[in-house]
Amino acid sequence: MTKPKAVVLASGGLDSTTVLAIARQEGFECYTLSFDYGQRHRAELVAAERCAHAMGSREHKVVALDLRSIGGSALTDDRIDVPESETQGIPVTYVPARNTVFLSIALGWAEVLGAADIFLGVNAVDYSGYPDCRPEYIAAFENMANLATRAGVEGQALKIRTPLMTLSKADIIQRGLALGVDYSLTVSCYQANDEGEACGRCDSCRLRRLGFEQAGVSDQTRYRG
Repeated sequence: MTKPKAVVLASGGLDSTTVLAIARQEGFECYTLSFDYGQRHRAELVAAERCAHAMGSREHKVVALDLRSIGGSALTDDRIDVPESETQGIPVTYVPARNTVFLSIALGWAEVLGAADIFLGVNAVDYSGYPDCRPEYIAAFENMANLATRAGVEGQALKIRTPLMTLSKADIIQRGLALGVDYSLTVSCYQANDEGEACGRCDSCRLRRLGFEQAGVSDQTRYRG
């Protein structure tokens, strides 16, 4: 029996790798998609490819985008420091329109592949205040996707799948470990070095470390120094 195809957005981080494991468990043939968008470091792209191969991705694609040319985020503008303490409101690590751009390209590839499902690791519990990680946004994009594509118009309903949306970071880690995810392969840090070692101070590192603590398992993150 032929497996249904799914496009899985893969950042190389803890969440997206868990989502890939979930999609595979649900019986999908997974096609992973990463973006070289001008982020601070390339370690996450190396991790994304590493995790995709480890988790049995059918094909791994990296699309180059120049979001650095518009800036507006600590992840795409070196003049903006990555915060190392908790902040109020939407943090400066928010990349303007990033998920909209990423999902649009994933949607195009899904149409080419004949895939009706797109998976991504957004989360409304530990989402750091990003507006494009909310359930309302995902529902709106899915509605748009079915209005704007030939597949949707011809009756192949497209679904944006967000299996981590209501899970805590600890829940995500426990789910991933149960599915055999090796989190030492992943990189979540906003300012990891070339070897993929985490700073241990940024917001992403803080959430990740707390998740391992609350899950009651050893932190598999590689920290520098």
